[in-house]
Amino acid sequence: MNQNQGLKVSILASGSSGNVTYVESEKKRILVDSGLSGKKIIELLKKIDRDAADLDAILVTHEHRDHVHGVGVLARKYHLDVYANEKTWQAMSPIIGEIKNEQKYIFEMGKTLTIGDIDIESFGVSHDAIAPQFYSFHKNDKRFVMLTDTGYVSDRMRGILSNADAYLFESNHDLQMLRMGGYPWHLKQRILGDKGHLSNEDGALALAEMIGDRTKRIYLGHLSKDNNIKELAHMTAEDILRENDLDVGGAFSVYDTDPSEPSSLFSV
Repeated sequence: MNQNQGLKVSILASGSSGNVTYVESEKKRILVDSGLSGKKIIELLKKIDRDAADLDAILVTHEHRDHVHGVGVLARKYHLDVYANEKTWQAMSPIIGEIKNEQKYIFEMGKTLTIGDIDIESFGVSHDAIAPQFYSFHKNDKRFVMLTDTGYVSDRMRGILSNADAYLFESNHDLQMLRMGGYPWHLKQRILGDKGHLSNEDGALALAEMIGDRTKRIYLGHLSKDNNIKELAHMTAEDILRENDLDVGGAFSVYDTDPSEPSSLFSV
């Protein structure tokens, strides 16, 4: 990989059952979250011709199990550096088990950290975790933004995250499916609330205000297995983006993600 190139990314898994994203540059190979078993993540990496032994670090967004399940296993097995903010470290430590002090790094919300040749910006989201944050990756004037697990997208988030080259963006549920489905009322309220998850419609409406001339790829992520269908999320996103006079399929494309199959490795 040429040093003047940007990033390579694969959404290894995305959904309510587990979330893992792979980001590489010429110098570094990073996972964002490890929400499946260590064994499963190793298998997913092999499917994109990558070896877990070559990983350098794991960035953690928040302590929910579908984001941290495999963090401890991978960190111990491959001696990986792990980055999270202080409150998330406190909340996830009982879940992920013992990590050596020299592998533990604090990455506070609202800060920018450089790992190798990648600049990584952290930003807070609205979700029912202790201190949830997501990440924007920068290299050579290219940018990949990850935003899932949020109940809404604030004006501030829209501003700092607009006009990225590629997005992984939440499209968690179809409102009708969630309302009519079998979840208990308190869980429906949680998902629909300001600290829950973005619906297909809300995610697409937020994207419509953020996409810019540079944007080429949008990946729809964190789909609920009970309250969404891949085709429905995709159709809703494309319809809303077109209604906002955006050139879907021309200037940029919308891609699906999967809870158990990685996306093809793509360049940012």
